[in-house]
Amino acid sequence: MTVNFQYVDVDKSDSLNTFTEEKLDKLFNRYEFLISATVRFKHDTNSHTKGKICDIELSLPGPRIFATSDEAQYEVAVRETINDLERQLKKRKEVYKTH
Repeated sequence: MTVNFQYVDVDKSDSLNTFTEEKLDKLFNRYEFLISATVRFKHDTNSHTKGKICDIELSLPGPRIFATSDEAQYEVAVRETINDLERQLKKRKEVYKTH
């Protein structure tokens, strides 16, 4: 599993990297067809209530899967994004089973 982190207008955080990798490891263990992940952390200065954005793109056979969330904390944004990805992966796995 390869995880690439990108920080856009945000300071790099090793603890955030570790937290995200732990969450992604669960997905990679459950869905063996995943190849890699690209994680982007951004900060939206125009948003006064939330503004912490996490984008995750998963590479796998077929089209890539992408999810994003905008929350008040990066950890919450990571959890929400991974929940969205898991829903998409369940649908994709059902498609693989029928062939």
